[in-house]
Amino acid sequence: MNKHFEDAVYYLGRAGEHAKAGVLEELEPAEHRLRELTGREIEEESPDGRIDRIRAELRAVERRAEGESKRAVRSARQRLGEYRGGSVE
Repeated sequence: MNKHFEDAVYYLGRAGEHAKAGVLEELEPAEHRLRELTGREIEEESPDGRIDRIRAELRAVERRAEGESKRAVRSARQRLGEYRGGSVE
């Protein structure tokens, strides 16, 4: 995938995150009102759950960085092989 498509995928993801945040923010007053009417409290996330979520996100970032670095090395080897007139595996 070339850089333009990678950028497009990145920005589409960011746009989705922003749209989700905007929708949640707009619906927050309605959610609070509905919870008041039904008598259901908003459940706060426990610190342990937050830590687990952060660890999972860090593992995902690590895997993504590892994959990107492997692709960069593979691409550099391929270009070097083409430059030298052969194929490097």
